[in-house]
Amino acid sequence: MKLRVLVIDDDEDICLYLQEFLSHEGYRVSAFNKPLEALPKIKEGRHQIILLGVRMPNMDGVAMLREIRAVDSDVCVIVMTAYPSVESAVDTMKADAFDYLGKPFELDQLRAVLQRAIRDKGLLIDEQERVNQTLGAKIRSLRKERTLTLKQLANKTSLSVSLISQIELGKSAASVSTLHKLATVLRVTMSQLFEGV
Repeated sequence: MKLRVLVIDDDEDICLYLQEFLSHEGYRVSAFNKPLEALPKIKEGRHQIILLGVRMPNMDGVAMLREIRAVDSDVCVIVMTAYPSVESAVDTMKADAFDYLGKPFELDQLRAVLQRAIRDKGLLIDEQERVNQTLGAKIRSLRKERTLTLKQLANKTSLSVSLISQIELGKSAASVSTLHKLATVLRVTMSQLFEGV
């Protein structure tokens, strides 16, 4: 699954440059050099990250950021400006910008900010990882409800403590037979174990 990034900047060259760079980095990118044209796209709620220029004609970036927040309080917005100032940094942070980049910035700097955004916002979890984490959390919760320690569950299932721990943390995909053993000891059916996954 590719993350969707929306670039909004009045400088068409920057839009094209970032679109090319981000596409090469593996993102799905849309770019607009007229902020008002981007609003309908934001309302669709299909983008996880927005790169937003601050100084733009018709609507400045802080006003645009407030518009974005009115529509989507959760989307990650990274602000870019060629005219960095304490005042604009404070204004954008008050409007809940994730980060504030002064132009021109190094691509490595942008890459680092994007990686931090993905990590901090929990943006990129592939389906396999999500299933592992959901199942692991459910097994852990059931084990705690039954007041079983990892060691007790390991003894009852003939599985290793480290394997069960890895499954509970969502770091390991359990086989069907392993899940069956765990479900049996935790006194749930396999379908109950997979409920909501």
